[in-house]
Amino acid sequence: MPGSSRTRIARAYPDRVEVRGRDLAGDLMGRLTFTEYFHLLLTGDEPTEEQRFFLDLVLVAIAEHGLMPSNVAARMTLAADPGSLHGAVAAGILGAGPVVLGTSEECARLLAAGGDPKEIVRGLREAGRRVSGFGHPVHKPVDPRAERILELADEHGVSGRHVALASALRDEVQLTMNVAMPIAAVLLDLGFPPVAAKAVPILARTASLLAHLAEEREEPLGFLLARAAEEAVDYES
Repeated sequence: MPGSSRTRIARAYPDRVEVRGRDLAGDLMGRLTFTEYFHLLLTGDEPTEEQRFFLDLVLVAIAEHGLMPSNVAARMTLAADPGSLHGAVAAGILGAGPVVLGTSEECARLLAAGGDPKEIVRGLREAGRRVSGFGHPVHKPVDPRAERILELADEHGVSGRHVALASALRDEVQLTMNVAMPIAAVLLDLGFPPVAAKAVPILARTASLLAHLAEEREEPLGFLLARAAEEAVDYES
């Protein structure tokens, strides 16, 4: 029935827009940064200084990583339909799963569940599953993004039980800890909801996709990438 459902995020009125109980034009605009505003939208609260700092940090860390599948998909989509910027961005984001971009969500679930690191690793391996957040095709022996996040977490005194578990898992797995794991660990230790572990990479990569698509319009790569794929794969009848 009308009125039986609700939202706590926002509503527009003839003379104002109210967001999370605050006046958009009169209170938020000109006072909050976009990072702070995103935290407010996502959680309903304005961030502490540490939450804002580390949210900024991880957004910068995960936004760009070269011609990854998300960026390639977006560029090829725009090449095929130059008028569909929104479609190209969507094409890039649709691949945010447990291998690319969505990995931090898997890490957050693992860390939130807790347990003995040895048993966690043993159980996953016996089930034939990889330990999320470890291993990287390019960065060896360390992922510099991951190390910087952990370094700053220690410097700011925000490393808690989730960072400790992530570090213990690294000792057990003995593979490169990629950026997904410290993103999840630090966000959880700072009180972010687990959903943020996937929301943050999606927001960050959207900004990067827009940069790739702006470049695609000036220096097209989409069809070159498609041709490279054809040349790299053998056809068998």
